[in-house]
Amino acid sequence: MSRIVLGVGGGVAAYKSALLLRALTERGHDVRVVPTASALRFVGAATFEALSGNPVSTEVWDDVPEVAHVRIGQTADLVVVNPATADLLARAAAGRADDLLTATLLATGAPVVFVPAMHTEMWLHPATQDNVATLRRRGAVVLPPAVGRLTGPDSGPGRLPEPADVAALLDVVLAGGSLHQDLAGARVVVSAGGTREPLDPVRFLGNRSSGRQGWALARVAAARGAEVTLVAANVEDPAPFGCAVVPVGTAAELEAAMGEHAPDADVVVMAAAVADFRPTEVAAAKMKKGGSSEPSAVALTRNPDVLAGLVAARPEGQLVVGFAAETGDADDDVLGHARAKLARKGCDLLVVNDVSAGQVFGRPDNAVTVLAADGSATVVPAGPKDLVAAGIWDSVAPRVTTRR
Repeated sequence: MSRIVLGVGGGVAAYKSALLLRALTERGHDVRVVPTASALRFVGAATFEALSGNPVSTEVWDDVPEVAHVRIGQTADLVVVNPATADLLARAAAGRADDLLTATLLATGAPVVFVPAMHTEMWLHPATQDNVATLRRRGAVVLPPAVGRLTGPDSGPGRLPEPADVAALLDVVLAGGSLHQDLAGARVVVSAGGTREPLDPVRFLGNRSSGRQGWALARVAAARGAEVTLVAANVEDPAPFGCAVVPVGTAAELEAAMGEHAPDADVVVMAAAVADFRPTEVAAAKMKKGGSSEPSAVALTRNPDVLAGLVAARPEGQLVVGFAAETGDADDDVLGHARAKLARKGCDLLVVNDVSAGQVFGRPDNAVTVLAADGSATVVPAGPKDLVAAGIWDSVAPRVTTRR
C-alpha cells in the first residue's frame, strides 16, 4: 500500500478527482486529499472524506501540532495534482507556499505528477508553457492535457485526461517507471488489437488479443511527449488520451491505415495481432446448419505481411518495432523462434511475448523481452501493462531520431 497525496485544483474538472480517488483506493492505496479552497467550490470536503477515509483541509493552520503542512508531504510516496489549473501550476513553479497544497509540494521528496486542465488559450499561453517547463526541469511529471470538449461550446487541448488513464500512469510512477519527456517531438504510430476476418455477416476468424498492451504503449508514449496515432483493430476500451485513433477491422484495413500513417512517423510499433489467413469467400447471408449454405470446409487465403511491408517501405531514419506472440515447441524455445522472426522480418526491435498456457491475452499484467537487430536482449519484468510499456519505450527512446 502506498501513501498518496491527491491535490485538487479549483477548476470544473475537479469532479473527476473523485473518480480518480476511487480508482486509487480500489488499488489499495491510502489517499489523503488536499484541495485548494477554490476546489471546494466545485466538490465538497465531505465527498473527499467519505471516499478516502481521511480528513480534508486546505489551510496550513489546521492541525498545527502535527505540522501538517510539512508532515503530509514528508510521508507521501507520491503526490498527484488533478486537476492542475493554470494558477496552481504558476504557484508551484514560483515555489509559493500560501496554502496546504503548495506547502505540501515544497515539503515532499516523493515523485510529483501534475495533470493539467484548463482552457486551450490558457494552456498554450507562454506563461503556462514556461511554468510547465520549469516544473519538468525540476523533476516533476507534467502530463499533456487531453484534447476534447471543454466547458461551454469550446473544444481543444486542455481537457483533463480520464481517471482510468491517470490511474494507469500513476501505477508506472509508483513502480519507478519513467514518464519524462524523452519522446517529445517524436511522431509515433502504434497498432493495437486483433483483426477479424468475416466468414459471413455474423461470424469471423479472429484472435484473443485485447489490445491492452498496445493501448498502454500509446498512452505512455503520449505521456512522454510523443504525437501518437493509434490504429485500433476491434478494441472495446475507451481510447487513451493524447492519441488520434484510427479504427480498423480486417487485416486489409489495418494494412491500408498503417500504409497511410506510417510514412510520416519516426517510430512505428506493430503491436496488433494480425490474422495470418482470411476466408477466400465471404458468404452474403448467414450460413445455416443443415442447409444448403452449410460449408463442408472453409478455404483460406493468406493475408499480407503488414510488418514486413512496413519494413520494406520505411523511410530513412524510421524505427520499426514488431511484436511476436510465441510458444516453445520441439523445434526451438520462445526466444529462438523470436530471433528467427526478427531476422526474417527485418525490423529494428522485436517485443516478445511468451503466450504459453494462456498467458498475456486479456490479462492486466505482462512480461516481455525486447530483442534488437544488434543481438542484444532486454528483459522487461512482469507488471501492469503500462509499466511494461514504459520498459519497452526505455529500449526504444534512445534509438529514436526525429525527422522533422
